[in-house]
Amino acid sequence: MSSSSRASLPGVDLCPGKPPILQAEATGDAPGWAAEHSDALRAVVAEHGSVLVRGLELRDAAEIGAVFQRLATGLMAEKEAFASRRTYAGNVYSSSKWPASQQMCMHHELSYRLEFPGLMLFACLSAPTRGGATAVADSQAVLDALPGELTERFEREGWLLTRNYNDEVGASLAEAFGTADRGAIESYCRANAIEFEWDPGGGLRTRQRRSAVVRHPVTGRRCWFNQIAFLNEWTIAPEVREYLVDLYGADALPFNTSFGNGDPIRADVVQLLNNVYEANTAREPWQTGDLMLVDNVRTAHGRDPFEGPREVLVAMADTVCLFDCSPTVEVIAR
Repeated sequence: MSSSSRASLPGVDLCPGKPPILQAEATGDAPGWAAEHSDALRAVVAEHGSVLVRGLELRDAAEIGAVFQRLATGLMAEKEAFASRRTYAGNVYSSSKWPASQQMCMHHELSYRLEFPGLMLFACLSAPTRGGATAVADSQAVLDALPGELTERFEREGWLLTRNYNDEVGASLAEAFGTADRGAIESYCRANAIEFEWDPGGGLRTRQRRSAVVRHPVTGRRCWFNQIAFLNEWTIAPEVREYLVDLYGADALPFNTSFGNGDPIRADVVQLLNNVYEANTAREPWQTGDLMLVDNVRTAHGRDPFEGPREVLVAMADTVCLFDCSPTVEVIAR
């Protein structure tokens, strides 16, 4: 490790209800600053689960991509996306397209995959006029606050994600799998422990069972790690859910979650999950030019409703394999 990569950082501001905030000094060379302070920044994330860096004055997508590259070794290409994104160069993406008026509740990115990012990188090119924070919540605190009977059932059974791909809502087959070729999609599903079936019209239905609680691959901490609430029908705005049920039927929603044995998750359970998330949430409004790093296993993230234009770029890094996280549910790829 070079001496520059061990460069110290100014103190991190720790305020209740906010993520850790580090005030950096703009040098005109944000990628150089990121390279110099990479190890120190990652040490802050290891200690606190996330950090918001303010003052770098990030200016464009190319500069942000260069900063991301210096903070991580190789950025991941997204697979199994649930919503479309704009793609920038070098596996840098826009935030997922999600209605500005709706809360995007807490989740761990791609926690339904067998491989997922250990580190999330965010940068703000345009801050909204109101709301729109990328909020964070400590997954161990959430796990500790949930009723033991509920978490024990999820540990025992896991959770089940069911998806119905169509051309109207959510990511298309090509966006989710990187191809529309039926044979290639089936091969991917078999290799990634995803059950699949095609309908006569060419639509695809998939089911994948995953662990709801894992251990952090570095610290061994037990973490509530899933997208049970986020991808459940009861988190969708009531008028949107009603429209989707009328359009597709209650059993063919674009995505839904259930207990690992297939039992439906009641609305009050989803509300409980979201309430516990909210009680453990920290948030800070974006300012244009901000940078944020989030440990994707230890820390859930979400997005508040907002008004005005909002452009936040995202990258995923530090690939983690589920099998290195002590999953509680057996997963067999075929």
